[in-house]
Amino acid sequence: MLDKTDRKLLRLLQQDCTLSLQNLADAVNLTSTPCWKRLKHLEEEGYITKRVALLDKEKLGLGLTAFVMIKTQHHNSEWYCHFVEQVSYMPEILAFYRMAGEYDYLIQVQVADMKSYDAFYKRLVNAVKGLTDVTSSFAMEQIKYTTALPVPE
Repeated sequence: MLDKTDRKLLRLLQQDCTLSLQNLADAVNLTSTPCWKRLKHLEEEGYITKRVALLDKEKLGLGLTAFVMIKTQHHNSEWYCHFVEQVSYMPEILAFYRMAGEYDYLIQVQVADMKSYDAFYKRLVNAVKGLTDVTSSFAMEQIKYTTALPVPE
């Protein structure tokens, strides 16, 4: 069970995972060793899964965000495993969800431009047979984006 200090540590790390142990400890009114033990425990328990750097997609020349909605008539485990395996190797795919509702899958894709998206699309539909409807929507403006989860009080 998370206490108030654990929650504060998680919030701080989501804002800046490069904070030193001493800065984290000071922020939660602990000394270094107890703070380190809490961080270690949060990692061991799976609350902290990775510490990463977030990159600027525009500076990297990856300004086109596409949301791809997919329908299929195949729902057996063999087809599903093949689909998941193929999609897992496509670096343009940032998020991949199995959905309830009208579409079976939703994929978020980040590429340079429409030409790059077209090349991605062709690779996707050639790698995975049995897609009955592949519909794409393109983001015109990113209004909000965060990787920070709302840590409950």
